[in-house]
Amino acid sequence: MTNVGRAPRRYAVAALAVSAALLFTGCTDTAGAVGNSHPQVRAPFPTEVAGRLDAALAEAITQSGSSGALAGVWAPWAGQWVVSPGTTAPGNGVPMGTAMSYRIGTNTTTLTCTVLAKLVDEGTVKLDDQVSTYLDRIVGLEGVTLGQLCRNTSGLADYTRNLLPQFVKNPTRIWPEREVVSSGMGSPRVALPGGAWAQSDTGVVLLGMALEAAAHQDLSSLYRSRVLEPLGMTGTSLPDSNELGLPGAHPQGFAATLDAAARPLCDTVLNVTELSPSMGAAAAGAVSTLADQKKWVSALAEGSLLTDATATAQWATVAEGADAPAWRRYGLGAEQVGPLRGRAGAIPGFISAAYSDPVSGLTIVVAFNNSTDGAGFAEAVARRLAAIVWAVPEPATTAGTDVVDSPPAAAPSTPLPWTEEEAAEATRAGTTCAPPAAPAPAG
Repeated sequence: MTNVGRAPRRYAVAALAVSAALLFTGCTDTAGAVGNSHPQVRAPFPTEVAGRLDAALAEAITQSGSSGALAGVWAPWAGQWVVSPGTTAPGNGVPMGTAMSYRIGTNTTTLTCTVLAKLVDEGTVKLDDQVSTYLDRIVGLEGVTLGQLCRNTSGLADYTRNLLPQFVKNPTRIWPEREVVSSGMGSPRVALPGGAWAQSDTGVVLLGMALEAAAHQDLSSLYRSRVLEPLGMTGTSLPDSNELGLPGAHPQGFAATLDAAARPLCDTVLNVTELSPSMGAAAAGAVSTLADQKKWVSALAEGSLLTDATATAQWATVAEGADAPAWRRYGLGAEQVGPLRGRAGAIPGFISAAYSDPVSGLTIVVAFNNSTDGAGFAEAVARRLAAIVWAVPEPATTAGTDVVDSPPAAAPSTPLPWTEEEAAEATRAGTTCAPPAAPAPAG
């Protein structure tokens, strides 16, 4: 984003190829590290389980119109599966790779809200502080608190709903913070402050601005010192508004053109790999990798970066609307989906999801390089992958090279609130554009 008078939001992103390769082998399961307290069985899943995971991901790639995907499932008691099927763009022949970077979209919100929680722990701010205390020149924030911005209960409209067709059509345009915020605040309120839940990227961008004012640091520096460095997340960054490309090796990103009502025009798919992060900023502008997202969502789910009191506050959840199932709730910038904690994200070009169970340690990360189906599609895929491995038993032996340091946690003993088929049906229902028809048989 454009930030006149502020330090630029940028820092070096180290190459991840070596560290990611180590993470995905049996050499670096660091039991006891921050955000990774569950010793991981080093073996892959049984062939039948891996085959079901492969098939589910292949179906999702086709459904979403992506050319490939990045995915990892880590069940500490049973095995792991890390794959990158497909190519970086349709027909280009360049294979995907598990160390590639991608835009995590609205998964960025969880990082921003955890920075808020860290600043609460440090005594810099409080969750019930009025936003107007820090942004006194912005009209219309009366009664809105910092915590409400993260919990999506501020009542502020979502600017992304208004501007998404422009974001897709002109992805390299640089959007000043106040312009996107004005779009959201210029729309009718969804509810009074503290009222109904409604996702609002407007609120999260305002939160980023408020945190910068309170801490007297730019947001990328706050990310680095409060989250990225403590977790060793060397492949994650919040790029500056004019950093249009992705760092290192990466997939290309695609999105269907949208009409004025944000409905996809499925016959017109654009390459939006070059994109200004300013359209998402504190709500959706970050870049990451599979390896980093595994570290991050494990720490998020366990609350290992926070004091017990603040971690409890982060997971004091509210219902995601009157029609949401009872197992779907929302905390400070992140979801509680059954036993899983994390979030799904979208930005033109990419959709992704990262979830972890703090009890068993099950962690799922998935990303696709076509954003047309939205974050809900990626979340449904993650739930399907979770259902496939949830009941996988412990291996026959946990001696020698199968585990690190100590036996893994036991397999979960309670069922998920959804079945594999229910999650699969959710992905099919979430497919916006019909998959292309199979070619006619020769002859």
